[in-house]
Amino acid sequence: MKAKIIQYKNILLLHLIVVIFGFTAILGKLITIESDLLVWFRMGIATIVLAVFIVFTKASLRMKKGGIWKTVLTGFVIAAHWIFFFESINQSNVSITLAAISSASLFTSILEPIVFKRKVLLYEVILGGAAIVGLYFIFKFELDNKMGLILGLISAALAALFTVINGTLIKQYDSQKISLYELGGGFLAVTAYIIIFKGFPPMSELVLSLSNWMYILILAVICTAFAFVVSVEVMKELTPFTVSLTINLEPIYGIILALIIFGAEEKMSPGFYLGAIIILSTLFANVLIKRRLKKKNAIAPTLID
Repeated sequence: MKAKIIQYKNILLLHLIVVIFGFTAILGKLITIESDLLVWFRMGIATIVLAVFIVFTKASLRMKKGGIWKTVLTGFVIAAHWIFFFESINQSNVSITLAAISSASLFTSILEPIVFKRKVLLYEVILGGAAIVGLYFIFKFELDNKMGLILGLISAALAALFTVINGTLIKQYDSQKISLYELGGGFLAVTAYIIIFKGFPPMSELVLSLSNWMYILILAVICTAFAFVVSVEVMKELTPFTVSLTINLEPIYGIILALIIFGAEEKMSPGFYLGAIIILSTLFANVLIKRRLKKKNAIAPTLID
């Protein structure tokens, strides 16, 4: 009975984390500063908070030199992903951006066979084709938001890239160290980008309004550092299937939150919702198929390469 209570508690916590992830897009719309500066604040504050947490828990910060470079460079990709993500929201709205981000699994299905040197699976090709059909409907019915959708797709491709890279890093290094060095590396990358291409912003741009500071702190502390730490703890108790299936709810939670908070501004055409449903269906189908294949593999390993 106690084990069941703990399991339900962790499931509820996981759903809370996914809602928090979905709320990230809401904050991106509420914060009224440029996307690169927003990511600069987010990654800088989150790095400090996570570093303090690791030191407080007396965890080691040591990592091999090669590992540090890999994680720092991956942080560059994460920083670019977030900049495109928030700029997509600026150019369109939350719903368009989250629908585009849902296509990350399509890009992952392309990258995984290359990085992990495995054969392309037929069901991934079929699901990828279905995702493209979903994107076609969104493009067709949301031409006014075309730029936001394109930026969202670039963000999704970058998300797939760093997810696949992290799939190799996690086999060698602790997840907390990976996140710390990735956030720190991303912060340095955005700092260099702003200085080189835009010149360091004047103090007037760094002195933010009270509402912007409040939203940025929520984004950096709760939606980034806190969500990461709690998600790691929850994943120790739940099955990968439960975690994967629940995380796929992020765009659904995000779109619902956007409709509640922003109202008519987030209402889209029927074609958009049809396309979004097709894309989201591929996410859930992917998890279910993977689970079935793993079960078959456990029973008869010779059936699957």
